[in-house]
Amino acid sequence: MLDLHRLVVLREVKLRGSMTAAARELSYSHSAISQQLALLEKETGVTLLEKVGRGVKLTAAGEELVRNTDAILAAVERAETVLASAHSVPHGVVPLAAFATISRTIMPRALSALAEDYPELDVRLQLYDPEAAMIRLVSRQVDAVITDSYPGTEPPTTEGITQTVLSEDPVRGYLPTWAEDATLETLRTMKWVMEPRGSAAARWAVRVCRERGFEPIIAHESSDLLFHLRMVEQGLAAAFLPEMVVREAGLTVQPSPALPMDQRRSVVFLVRAGAESRPALIAVRDAVAQALHPLTHP
Repeated sequence: MLDLHRLVVLREVKLRGSMTAAARELSYSHSAISQQLALLEKETGVTLLEKVGRGVKLTAAGEELVRNTDAILAAVERAETVLASAHSVPHGVVPLAAFATISRTIMPRALSALAEDYPELDVRLQLYDPEAAMIRLVSRQVDAVITDSYPGTEPPTTEGITQTVLSEDPVRGYLPTWAEDATLETLRTMKWVMEPRGSAAARWAVRVCRERGFEPIIAHESSDLLFHLRMVEQGLAAAFLPEMVVREAGLTVQPSPALPMDQRRSVVFLVRAGAESRPALIAVRDAVAQALHPLTHP
């Protein structure tokens, strides 16, 4: 019989892209990973990895074995959900990954409600960008992810992941007070603060600007939306800001009519397929949705 733990190690190499990255995430040494994979090749009797330059890649047999491992883990997930559902009250440890904005503004409120309603439930929050959070969800290092998706962009989902939209959050363009009467020419010469290049939020923002007829000058990049807000306040840059951020900060800055007013981002709750009916995850999902409501529904 194949060793499930060794199958998970092989799967982790596939997900992370290298043995070194897999070893780091599993808290193993590189030699320990190599040993586990060598034993797995001995068990299967086939070559699962081949050298490519200074790294390795999975062979066709290795890829097929990982696909079967995914199916095995999905079955385990369903079995765990059935067992967890036998308990009427949510309980146990729930590792949860979320993005920065919601971690700062919403999660303390949600975690407080969960602690009061379900004393036996232990939610452990981790802060990750969407791409890293998804890898941790697929590799079973967290049980749920809260992320966001912008109009025209796809959330970082993958096969075997179930998503629920928790809320729709208006996103509007804000200009420094000195540029409130901005013309198209003003927008063309204005500095912007955006999320890091390549992120879904940045791609969306650039597309909106181009549709408005100008190429934004991205002078500052940060995943911290509170920093974006402060840059607008100080008259240093323009920014696209979710309503959640503006309302939580208690500020009265006004969106610019020179930029689209009808855009929204979705706040999404992701779990592995088969786990969506687990009572603990339902409790977490509902608590986050409840905490979101006051900030996304004026």
